[in-house]
Parts: sequence; C-alpha cells; structure tokens
Amino acid sequence: MTVATPPLRLRSVSLPSQIETFFSLLWRDVFVTGREFLPFFAQVIVQPLFSLLIFGKVLSDLGYTDNVFGQILLPGLVALNAFLAGLQSTALPLVLDFSYTREIEDRLLAPVSMGLVAVEKIVFGAIRGLVAGLFIVPLGFWLLHMSWPAHTYLPVVGVLILGALVASALGMVLGTLVSSRRIEIMLTVALTPLIFTGSTQFPFLGIKDLLWFQIVCGLNPCTYMSEAMRAIIAPTAVESLPLWISISVLGAALVVFTWVGIIGFMRRALD
Repeated sequence: MTVATPPLRLRSVSLPSQIETFFSLLWRDVFVTGREFLPFFAQVIVQPLFSLLIFGKVLSDLGYTDNVFGQILLPGLVALNAFLAGLQSTALPLVLDFSYTREIEDRLLAPVSMGLVAVEKIVFGAIRGLVAGLFIVPLGFWLLHMSWPAHTYLPVVGVLILGALVASALGMVLGTLVSSRRIEIMLTVALTPLIFTGSTQFPFLGIKDLLWFQIVCGLNPCTYMSEAMRAIIAPTAVESLPLWISISVLGAALVVFTWVGIIGFMRRALD
C-alpha cells in the first residue's frame, strides 16, 4: 500500500463526508494537545515571560523605559508568541512525520483529500498559535500594570487568528522543504531573524531612519501582525502602520504560503 492510494479512493467520497473527516482529524489533534497541556504551556510561556520581565519590568523599574514602551512591547510579544507557536506547531511535526514516524501516512489513508489534510495541519497549528498568544495577555497585564480597552478584544483575537494562520502556513512551507537532517539549521537560520525583525520591541515606522533595517523588517510577516495589534490597542500612543495595510499584507501572505505549502505537502506525501 502506498500513500498515493487516498486520491483514488476519494472519487466516491462526498464533500460532506470529507469535511466531517476533516473535523474529526482536527478534534483528535486538539484532544491530544489538551492531554499534553502542561508541556505545551511551558513551551510557549517561558521565552515571553522573561522578555516581559526583563524588558517590561526590570528596565522600567531602573528608569530605562517609560510607560509608552509597555504599549509597544506587549502587543509585539503577544504577536510574536502566536506567530512562533503557529509556525513551530506545523513545521516540526511535519519534518518528523515525513522523515521518521511516517504518521502522516495514516492520515493520508483517511477518506479525505490530501489538500484537506494539509489545511487541517495549518488550522491546528493556528489554534495552538492563537492559544499561545492569548496566554501572554493576562501575564502582560499583571507584569506591566496595564490593560486594554474592552472594545479591542475581538479585533485583537481576529488579528491573532489571521497571523497564526499565516505562521502555520509558513510552517508548512518550511516543514515540507526541509529534511530532518537540516532541521537544526532551519531553526537557527529562519527563527532567529523572525524573532528580531518582527517589530516586536519597536514600532515599524519608528525605524525609518534605518532604512535598510526597515526593509528587512518589512519582509517579515510578523511585523504586520505586531503593527496591526498596536494599531488596534494604542492607535494614538504609538505610530503604527494603517490597519488596512497590515491586514492586507497578512491576507496576501496567507494565500501565498498556503498555496506553496499545500503543493509542498502533496509532493512530499507522494514521494
């Protein structure tokens, strides 16, 4: 039996049945994450906790930062945590599935198209990214002694969902392009620039005098997630990109990364 079998079987499977299978696969992944909640929580909380503690609390108490910096830092860290969690939740399992465990073959034998299997992976990674981003919000409120207006909560969740989907789709692109032998190189080469060029600790428009660095940051989709968060939460205190620009870039990135990721997924599945 080869992994190319499922597309042949799907000729007689209706779309409603495939959608039902899609949600069954998604629920299984969510359930497994729920059983492993503590390791997941530790994975997504440590790095932003220390970033908030050092940059937001310690430096503020020492007088090196002011109250406005908290309005810059917290939205950026929330965006970054959601972005990294979404990317890693898709990229790392895919590398393992296609290299060692071959667990992906069981999913490909389910009565659902390969494209929907890939989309399920993206949606599940985005769910983990959304949860990781939301974890940081109350933690930041507590450490930075601040809060956000209640009317911003729904728009913030919307931006987190869109940004987490972009990150998860990017994770699929990386997870299907990189072999298991090069995963450590990928983590170093890809994740480190994403962390430091995502405008998480500074506003994108605030570095206009460093044009070369602004161009580099403009290539990072996390930048537009951070800027969208600030445009919603602190539109007057922090100079941010117009919200429609950030949302448009994230939407375009989602389409491109999803398309490239699904093509890569199907290519690897048929190898």
